[in-house]
Amino acid sequence: MVQNFLLDTRGTLRPRTEKDGQPKGALRIISPYDREARRAIRGNTRWSGYLVHVTETCDADSRVNLITDIATTTPTRDTEALPGIHHRLRDRRLLPGQHLVDGGYVSIALLDRSARDHQVQLIGPVKASGAWQRKEQTGFTRDDFTIDFDRRRVTCPNGQTSRNWIEAPAMAPYTAARFHPTQCNPCPDRPACTRGTSARTVNFLPRHLHELQALNRTDQQDRQWKQLYATRSGVEGTICELVNGHQACRSRYHGLRKTHVQHVLTGIAINIERLASRAPAHAHSPRPPTAFQKYLDSRSLSWECWWRQGK
Repeated sequence: MVQNFLLDTRGTLRPRTEKDGQPKGALRIISPYDREARRAIRGNTRWSGYLVHVTETCDADSRVNLITDIATTTPTRDTEALPGIHHRLRDRRLLPGQHLVDGGYVSIALLDRSARDHQVQLIGPVKASGAWQRKEQTGFTRDDFTIDFDRRRVTCPNGQTSRNWIEAPAMAPYTAARFHPTQCNPCPDRPACTRGTSARTVNFLPRHLHELQALNRTDQQDRQWKQLYATRSGVEGTICELVNGHQACRSRYHGLRKTHVQHVLTGIAINIERLASRAPAHAHSPRPPTAFQKYLDSRSLSWECWWRQGK
């Protein structure tokens, strides 16, 4: 129904036309054989199917790093997969003290939730503000304003104090501090502060989240933090192993559940390979081939010779 019909502005159900286009990516069925698969975009990479999220150990004193969780999801934001990963690791008693994640898995809310619910320190780059002042590096960003949570006011770099303080749920999840036009219009630095016709408004998170955000952005500039976070790059090799060594990008089945089973079995195979490669040489000696195995080997050799002659 969603692929072929829509509700127009009058609430009437009618067939879709070329002008209407296709449904949004989260609703669009891309294959008649797999109705759960969706189109995914990551940078310049585009594909049809699912996302796989891999978690592994990275202890410095560990002889071998093992995969502890594999999640298969429809193409959504990475932050939506992280709570489920933590719940499964908790149930298996495999929660790490520090969880190094890609920037796509990081949000201030998840930093707070991971520490509060699971006592896990989430380590990843917190994105900088996307305001034009920071992008152009010519104006006053939110960090240039002084926020006084106790007195419920914000002071601008020129000493002006905000007149209004609006908290959630009106601006959920942000708090907004607004200045008056009589403060901003005469200001000589107005072009570097705001481009709108109204006065400057500063939006920021609630106090505990705002302080957590500021702390993490400060830590990201520390050399020790950068050295610790560099350890996360090891999981890229594991992803490469999944993709190139075990064809994880090719699903042998239809549907999210069966594809997830394939990913889990692939992760188990990688763990077995890693454990076997670290085992002492004297721990295992190969068993001599049986007569039946010799028979199979001879048959496969004759088949290969016949195939080459046929070509």
